[in-house]
Order: sequence, then structure tokens, then C-alpha cells
Amino acid sequence: MNRTVLFAALAATALSSSLTAQTRPQQRTDVPAAPKVDASVAKLRDAALNDKVAYDIVEGLTTEVGPRLAGTDAEARARAWSVTKLKALGFRNVHIETYQMPVWVRGAETAEVLSPFPQKLHLTALGNSGATPPSGLTAEIVYFPSFADLQAAPAGSLKGKIAFVSNAMVATQDGSSYGQFGTARFTGPNIAAQKGAAAIVIRSIGSDHGRGPHAGNTNFAAGVTPIPAAALSTADADNLSRIVARGKPVTMKIVLTPQQTGNHESGNVVAEVPGSDPRAGVVLVGGHLDSWDLGTGAIDDASGLAITAAAAKRLLDGPRPKRTIRVVWFGSEEVGGFGGRAYAEAHKNDRHVLAAESDFGADRVWRLETNLPDAAKPIGDRLAVALAPLGIVRGSGKSHGGSDVEPVLAMGVAGVDLDQSGQRYFDYHHTPEDTLDRVDPEQLAQNVAAWTTMLAIVANAPEEIGQVAVAAD
Repeated sequence: MNRTVLFAALAATALSSSLTAQTRPQQRTDVPAAPKVDASVAKLRDAALNDKVAYDIVEGLTTEVGPRLAGTDAEARARAWSVTKLKALGFRNVHIETYQMPVWVRGAETAEVLSPFPQKLHLTALGNSGATPPSGLTAEIVYFPSFADLQAAPAGSLKGKIAFVSNAMVATQDGSSYGQFGTARFTGPNIAAQKGAAAIVIRSIGSDHGRGPHAGNTNFAAGVTPIPAAALSTADADNLSRIVARGKPVTMKIVLTPQQTGNHESGNVVAEVPGSDPRAGVVLVGGHLDSWDLGTGAIDDASGLAITAAAAKRLLDGPRPKRTIRVVWFGSEEVGGFGGRAYAEAHKNDRHVLAAESDFGADRVWRLETNLPDAAKPIGDRLAVALAPLGIVRGSGKSHGGSDVEPVLAMGVAGVDLDQSGQRYFDYHHTPEDTLDRVDPEQLAQNVAAWTTMLAIVANAPEEIGQVAVAAD
């Protein structure tokens, strides 16, 4: 290209750029600067990436207690273990707050296809399941590819049959598919019972492809007699679907002998990092101490207990925070959230200013969401900036908490969610595979760093943290 042509081209480009600049929207120059991270907060955050306390808690609880079904002797042993551990860590005001709750326990549980292709299947009874006769129940199955298909079944059409619902959950980062597919477990047995079914089996609500079934609670409406209800392992449910697809009637025998044993004691374990200003309120954090009985409850929820306690200990070991940090290891969450409701009732007159819980395993925190009053919005801004180096982004929604802190949040208390990745969680959730080896120490420490950062900012924030609007039911 010669110089004349080159200059002409450059001139044309400059003119085009000038005209474009005149017509396109001008970029803002008044964007406020991001808040700076307090040096002491950054130091706490970075040091927590080397945390060993959380893993020690998970290892100890799963090794020395193991499964902790709500309302049983195992959960009572877990409470005693927790008091000893929290006191050894230096927490103050460590104590147990007990309450009564109905207790369901499993019994024998077996299943097999009798025809057309005889073979044994792996399943587990759902919490609150009814029982078969001791010798078992034999019936033809009625196949439903999805929960919606079960809903659409005519009244009375399942009389004397075993309903089989085979909706297949998929993994998502935010765990949202659990709510969508979980209805087959949450309400499927109740619907099947209302339509006359003798029993129901569902494909486990999980994203794995193995032979370990996923436990979990189900509930029957008042006046509906509980029927035997169980979850098949995902691999066996898929195999049963293939058997159905052969087009021949399928007969199954199941044995489930769970029992409702009446009311028994459960409880919450409470510990504190005392604040310097009693008028500044209480920051409530924790997870749930009970677990299902198939695994050792490592990711659900020994990890949540460990993450929040290890983070709180980092403030316990430093300068006294302005606000009291209350660590609660809630009982009986898995079977109906009894611990969260008992705590809210017992402490309804306490001035909680914020509540948060960890109950989604031990994988990396990836998102922050908050629900703060307008006057405390700067706290959320500081959190977002301080958490960014940990790979945590700020979400656009509001925090919703979890079942243990929901009763407190329902009183208008502010909340923070530190959302963990759910890509692996539902492979092991409520299964025999929920064991210590599923916990990645490095990811666990990233959680501790995130929670340490959150507590350091919230517990010492100069802003008043008042009430937030509560959504109408």
C-alpha cells in the first residue's frame, strides 16, 4: 500500500471513530471505587487457607462417633463429643439445649425382581416410611418415568401395586436440580398412597451412577396411612427401567420393617465467641450435627460444623470482636428441622443481627449472596471485595439460608449465603459413600477462609444491622 492510500485509510478510520464516539453511549466515569480490604481481614483470610482445625473436627466426629441418626443414642454421643471438642477449642458458654422429637428408625430392607428377570436390587427406606409385613410384600410394579406422570395417574389406579418413579436428577453447580427432582421423594409416597399404592420405590435423588441408595425424609399428609417407601440405587433403578422396557409385567418383592418409636430427646450444642458490645447483637452460624445412618455424615454435615467452628475460632484467638459470634450445632435437621425451630423458640428474645449456615458439603465456595437492610449494604460491598481473591463472585439474588436458620431468618434477621459447588455433592448425599475420603482438605480450607472473612467483617462492622423485610407466605 502506497503512502497516499495509507494516509487516506487512516483519515477515514479516524473520522469513523469520531462519528462512532459521538453516537454511542458515553462510558460512565463516576463509578464509585471498590472499598478497600482491611489489612487485618486480609491477613485472617489468607492465614485460614492453611487451616487444619476444620479437618480435625470432621475426622474426629466421623471416626469417634460415626453415623448420627436424630433422636438416637448415636446423636446423644455426638452431642457429648461436641461439648468436649468445643470446650477444648476454647469456646465460651458451651452447653446443650435439649428438646423432644418423634423418632423413626429403619429395620430390614431388601428388594428383588421376581419376574420376568429375577435379580436382587439395592434400596433403602425413606424416613417416615411405613412397613411391609415381616415376610415382605410382593406385587406388580407400575412404572412412571417422572414425578409428573405419577401425579397424572387416575385415582385408585395403583390399588395393590408398587409404584416405581424413575426421574433422573442431574448435577448443577448451585444444586437447584435437587428441588426439582426431589419432589419424587418429598411428596411422591404421599401421592402414591392417596392413589391406592401398596408401596412405592423411587430412583434415588442423586447425581451418581452407583449402587449405593440415597436416604432422605418423606412425609405423609394427615389422614394418609404411610405406605412402604424406598429409594433404589440409581444403577438399580436404571436397570429396573430397562427391565420394564422389555414390555413384560414386572413383579417385585420388597421387605421394609422401619418403626416409629415415639418421642425421644434430641438437642442443639451451643458455643460462643463473646463480643465486646452486648448491644451490637449476635451473629449466628453453624450446621447440623445429626446425619443419616448409611454413611458417617462427613459432607452432610460434619463439614459444615467444622467450617463454621474453625472460622469462629480464628476470631476467638484474636482481638475480641464487637458482636458475639454464636456457633450452633443443630440437632435433628435431616428428619424435619426440629433443632432449628427449637433454637428459634428458645432464643426468640435474643438480638440476632445475622444468621448463616454451612450445609452443602466441603467443596469450594463460589458465590456470595446477602440479604441486608439498606443501612448495612456497605457490609455486602466489603464482603464481595474481600472474598474475590478466593475465587468467590457476588450473586444477584438474596440469601435464603437453610433449614436450620430459616426460623431465625423468618423473624426478619439479615442473612449471608456462602454457596459451595454442588457438582459432586449429590453423588454422595445421604449415601453410604458420605465418608471422610470425600472431603478435600484444600477445598475445606478455602471454605474456612471464606467464613473467616465473612465473620471478621460482619462481627466488627460499624454499621447497625437492623431488620430486613420478611416475604409473606
